Amino acid sequence: MPRPSMREQLIEAARDRFHEHGFNGSGIKDITDDAGVPKGSFYNHFESKEAMAVEVMRRYADTRDMAMLEDRSTPPLERIRAHFAYLTADLERFGYARGCLIGNFGAELSTQSVVIRDEVAQRLGRWSTLLALALDEARAAGTLTSTVDSTVLARFLVSAWEGAAMQAKVIGGAPLDDFFVVLKSLTG
Repeated sequence: MPRPSMREQLIEAARDRFHEHGFNGSGIKDITDDAGVPKGSFYNHFESKEAMAVEVMRRYADTRDMAMLEDRSTPPLERIRAHFAYLTADLERFGYARGCLIGNFGAELSTQSVVIRDEVAQRLGRWSTLLALALDEARAAGTLTSTVDSTVLARFLVSAWEGAAMQAKVIGGAPLDDFFVVLKSLTG
């Protein structure tokens, strides 16, 4: 059987390490040890820990199932709720301890790394855009009760979700339950 790529091993180890310990709490040696590869091999695949973090974040974003928000075979408000339920299930899987990696990076690194801050902003912006499009679709169908502009409401939902995910790391699932109560009140 072919041996897995060291690059892939490094990315997987970094994803788990960053998610559990944060960027600053994860050294390159920690990552290479977790990956089971020599420390020197890190620089064969990445120019810096920051470059690795950007790749980890891109791959993590791919696991957030944003395509669900674009699936027009499901009514828009249903798919928005299903999307957040999917994200909740992922947080529950880790006992809420990990939170959202994108939000974690934003909170930890926004003043330390322009590259990571820009990547976080791009990921959150794309998410907000997809939510706004689904909200616009719901408004056009007459199923959205909120009169708040879809772009503003979408950014609010992303911010509220990230805040609830962060709080859930500390106190468990109650903030996520609250998120769904407010989501229902805003979207009917």
